Amino acid sequence: MQLVRCTQARHAGAILAILNEAIVNSTAIYDYEPRSASALEAWFAAKRAGGYPVLGLESADGELVAFASYGAFRGWAAYKYTVEHSIYVHAAHRGKGHGQRLLRDLIGEARAQQLHLMVGGLDAANQASIALHRKLGFEHAGTVRQAGFKFGRWLDLAFYQLLLPTPLQPVDG
Repeated sequence: MQLVRCTQARHAGAILAILNEAIVNSTAIYDYEPRSASALEAWFAAKRAGGYPVLGLESADGELVAFASYGAFRGWAAYKYTVEHSIYVHAAHRGKGHGQRLLRDLIGEARAQQLHLMVGGLDAANQASIALHRKLGFEHAGTVRQAGFKFGRWLDLAFYQLLLPTPLQPVDG
């Protein structure tokens, strides 16, 4: 698998397919309706505006099998060193270590951008994602019980965080 920086022109269709499969078939995203192409355009625009990476893994034949990114945790200025990340793997390629590789690369990107805290909001029943985050040093920061309702049941949202030794010189403003 080759690590790539995803672009809207090359990867939007594959990202949309991976994301929409997760919306329809899992609790990885607490949403009901598949995303549209225009929603993905706005998503890419927000990533570009914030300087946030969109990383992907491509197979030898150029198929995007997984992608990951991070973005603003909250909209207020004092959160500027905190990001929330997401990782999505194509259903046919799960369980092969792609999520771990992408999360390691996202951590490296966050360090390079002098960020301080990475946050992952995980469905509390998703033991594979929780194990992945713990393996890479994330700690449980709390759970919001019954935060979502999907597939006829209440869902608990667990937050995992990783403190980074950056920035070296944090500043207000």
